[in-house]
Amino acid sequence: MLLWHVLIDLPITMVLISPLGAAIRLPSGERLDQRVLRWWQGGLLRVFGFRLRCVGTPNRCATLFVANHCSWLDICLLHSQRALGFVGKAEIAAWPLVGWLATRGGTLYHQRGSKHSFGAVSALMVQRLLRGESVAVFPEGGAVGKVDRVGIFHARIFQVCADADVTVQPVALRYVRQGRPALWVAFGEGENFFANFWRLLAEPPTTAEAHFLPPLAFSNEGRRHLAETARAQIIATLGFAEATPARPSTPARAVATAGESEAAGDTDASH
Repeated sequence: MLLWHVLIDLPITMVLISPLGAAIRLPSGERLDQRVLRWWQGGLLRVFGFRLRCVGTPNRCATLFVANHCSWLDICLLHSQRALGFVGKAEIAAWPLVGWLATRGGTLYHQRGSKHSFGAVSALMVQRLLRGESVAVFPEGGAVGKVDRVGIFHARIFQVCADADVTVQPVALRYVRQGRPALWVAFGEGENFFANFWRLLAEPPTTAEAHFLPPLAFSNEGRRHLAETARAQIIATLGFAEATPARPSTPARAVATAGESEAAGDTDASH
């Protein structure tokens, strides 16, 4: 199945996510290159034995999507549900296949620990949001590998919501096998991308879930409050214990999302 996805599906994807595909609009309004990339990412997850499950509806207007970070698979999972430009660590660009697809998908690369890099990426994020495009970030920062807990969200990334006047939509990501968090999807101690990639191929079937929660509007409570509220909603959805209580404040205002009535219940993510 992996060989088919690489030898047959990949060449088709490479052609259709070119400028040619970007110029074609589907009846849904989505660009052809975006739809093909979503199809490819979903197919890649199925190659690894994941059953996709989507709960809720991704916001269709320009939005900052924020999610907990478990694995490099998170990018594939989110991309399978919504066309997004990610903010990712610079190392991803060098990863075989995944890095190329991430770049073609509009990923903005950030050099961790560099204030100059963060400022430049933030400016690009605002530009994209003002153009009506959506951006996704993992606000925990640092290395991935926290499948059973959610780290503190860095608040400064939420400033782009105020600068571009857009909402933030929290997304809770979860990998589950037999009702328990699939801890093995994360990088092991000292494990590199290649070792993790081949190890995951040998693992038993697992469910990959993306829970799209109600969007939140920026308020005069500020970016720290927005970050804490988004994190608290993700933790509550995943059923994790809150290890570091957020400082008390008035809850951030949830906003209605287009097609909200369609978001009730679960939808199979195989489309």
